[in-house]
Amino acid sequence: MIFKPSDNPGSFERHLLRKIDNPLFTDSPELNDDTLEEAQRQDHDIIVQFMQIFKETLEQTVALKGNEESDVVLGLKDQLDKLYEQSSAVGDDQAKVREGIIKLLGIIMLSVRKGAGDDDHAQQELDQEEEARKAHFALLDSSLVADLLNPASPIAENELVPTLLSAEKDELALVVQIFDQEQVESVITQSANIISKLDAQQRLDTAKASENAVFIQGYLEYLRLQ
Repeated sequence: MIFKPSDNPGSFERHLLRKIDNPLFTDSPELNDDTLEEAQRQDHDIIVQFMQIFKETLEQTVALKGNEESDVVLGLKDQLDKLYEQSSAVGDDQAKVREGIIKLLGIIMLSVRKGAGDDDHAQQELDQEEEARKAHFALLDSSLVADLLNPASPIAENELVPTLLSAEKDELALVVQIFDQEQVESVITQSANIISKLDAQQRLDTAKASENAVFIQGYLEYLRLQ
């Protein structure tokens, strides 16, 4: 092979590598120059688009005026939240970019708090929003969470369950938190069907997939107690 897997792959390359020699997927591709080059090309295109949007948002945030309209400020806040999600999914090392986004969000939140003034209820809601943002950003430390939340995710709907059954335990523990009870129930049903078919065909050792299915079942029981 001329092309080599990236040190910091993006969503498309990560998903390609998940599927290689993985019978949980109905279309397990080969790892060769063509498939790797195409995945890396798609990831590169996404990085270029992402960096352009990040640059524009950075300029808009720095240019904020003290009397800026609230809808402009809130629009930038939403854009920065989305950019953080995307930065966790794109390739290359985006640690500096994520640090920059958090600093920009700090500037935005100061402006929003200033607008809320002495309204204690509004300030309390802003506190809750910031805590929720921190928790959400913590989930995005998982590349799989980032890939699933990515608007341009390469993970097709019919590949969700095979992806979860292939995940490492630490990532799975984070990923299940983005699903509601109905979605988890659906995942469990599909997991049982996939594992049963593979067991019947004796195509692979399904121990890891079965362990993941049990873990997801445990999370469902937790949701039912809430």
